[in-house]
Amino acid sequence: MRYCINCCIHLLPNDLHRQCFRCCGPNHNHQKCPVCKGENKIPLYTDSKQMKLLAVLEVRTDHRESWHGFFCLRKGKLCSLIFGLIIMTLVMASYILTGAKHGLLLIPSPFHYGPFTSNPSLMDNESLSDVKDHYQPSKINISYVKDYPSIKLIIDTITSKIEFMTRQRPGLEELRKQEPHMFSVIPNKFLPNSKNPCWYEEYRGNTTTDPYATNSYALYSKHFRIIFDYLRKVFWNHLYHYKGKHYRLRCLPHFYIIGQPKCGTTDLYDRLRLHPEVRFSAVKEPHWWTRKRFGIIRLRHGFHDRYPVEDYLDLFDLAAHQIQGVLQSEAAKEHGEMNNIIIGEASASTMWDNNAWIFFYDNSTEGEPPFLIQDFIHAFQPNAKLIIMLRDPVERLYSDYLYFASANKSAEDFHEKVAESLQLFESCVLDYSLRACVYNNTLNNAMPVRMLQVGLYVVYLLDWLTVFDKDQILVLRLEDHASNMKYTMHMVFRFLDLGPLSEKQEALITKSPASNTRRPEDKSLGPMLPTTKAILRDFYRPFNTKLAQVLFDDAFLWKRT
Repeated sequence: MRYCINCCIHLLPNDLHRQCFRCCGPNHNHQKCPVCKGENKIPLYTDSKQMKLLAVLEVRTDHRESWHGFFCLRKGKLCSLIFGLIIMTLVMASYILTGAKHGLLLIPSPFHYGPFTSNPSLMDNESLSDVKDHYQPSKINISYVKDYPSIKLIIDTITSKIEFMTRQRPGLEELRKQEPHMFSVIPNKFLPNSKNPCWYEEYRGNTTTDPYATNSYALYSKHFRIIFDYLRKVFWNHLYHYKGKHYRLRCLPHFYIIGQPKCGTTDLYDRLRLHPEVRFSAVKEPHWWTRKRFGIIRLRHGFHDRYPVEDYLDLFDLAAHQIQGVLQSEAAKEHGEMNNIIIGEASASTMWDNNAWIFFYDNSTEGEPPFLIQDFIHAFQPNAKLIIMLRDPVERLYSDYLYFASANKSAEDFHEKVAESLQLFESCVLDYSLRACVYNNTLNNAMPVRMLQVGLYVVYLLDWLTVFDKDQILVLRLEDHASNMKYTMHMVFRFLDLGPLSEKQEALITKSPASNTRRPEDKSLGPMLPTTKAILRDFYRPFNTKLAQVLFDDAFLWKRT
């Protein structure tokens, strides 16, 4: 083997020395180069047989070559340093992102992870040990329990700011100014021989006119298109002809199931529509009063064209046709038989969702909405009946989270979102009234956990009671409905003044399987953490207490559900 001392590059046995880049640069002269002449160069030979060293190495002193080696060394170290910094940065980023999630960071956080401290008021006078009896211990040896006293301070601040103030109800003329078209379409009197609010409206179209051509529900939903295709076919058969003019029967709902979401409204709707005297809108939840009349399909998607009231009324045409059949029957004409068919509407957003007000109505001085949904419903239907189904707000919130959260669902993630949402709510009540925070669209959209405020039932109920009489509102508990369905359905039948049922009809209504139950994949996530449940119980407790006082029923304290 041969080596070049100047560049220390291994040369194969038959290589020429000039193949070495260091010895043969672009301006290299073989005749003048002392290296190529053999000056100051001692090749190193090694016996290839038994590794005997037969050569003497002379170390040359060449300052130029030494400095070049030095710079090569510096360059190598610099590259290694940069590469090391990149690796360290990636490791630290991963550490921060995952460590914060699992409580592994060494830096302090607003809520310290640690053991749950005993509190005499915890879980409605239960200790942590009592709570743990209802839950299996976690198999993972990582504590997700946040410092309860720290969060309790936030809840105490919120509680200290709770004040149930009676809102000032707007006058009828103020409402007319806000919705002039609606008041021009809906009359202030309805047919006297119909239990359901209905009236005749002149139809000026002809046989070639499509009465549903511009209906926004049909334009934006394939489901509605199927319904309206059928309505087009039968439309002319249900027109009332009088003195050369055509009239169509228009109807509003007689009753509304107004809330709350994840409280069993779908199950109540499915059972109630089996009653022979009850009809519903073409779809369970039109969300017209709260969203569609403002042009909201989904608030995060912005605003569309506003749905006019005519589009909403179209949803009751199927039921109106049946009511018209009763009104035009021989019994009605000869004996003045009363129509007893009633229409219902079950948008679970009606009770609480006033998010759109800030975009359409002038703001009030206190940041509270000057007009609420119930103001307009009462203006047209002062005798409307309202049904509210409620549930333990703690369980309702977790059910809502499991149903609507799209990814990374877990009891630990729910806990994190609850803590962050309570902080946001505290910040709001420090500067604004309770009502302003409950109806605050910006705050509600910023909540990490969806609809924390929906569980503040009494705030909404009190606002509805400023408009409607108490005997016009039926408040039920999902827990009672689940344990004794027959009893709660009879309460609803009496409230709506419905006719008697045969045993077969009643059995069909009360013994059907429950609707809209928790999905299997959500059940596998298990219950919320005991600490989260205790935190939410503390948060909702003063509101539940007020609710029980208003309804004169301690069952709404949800101490044991």
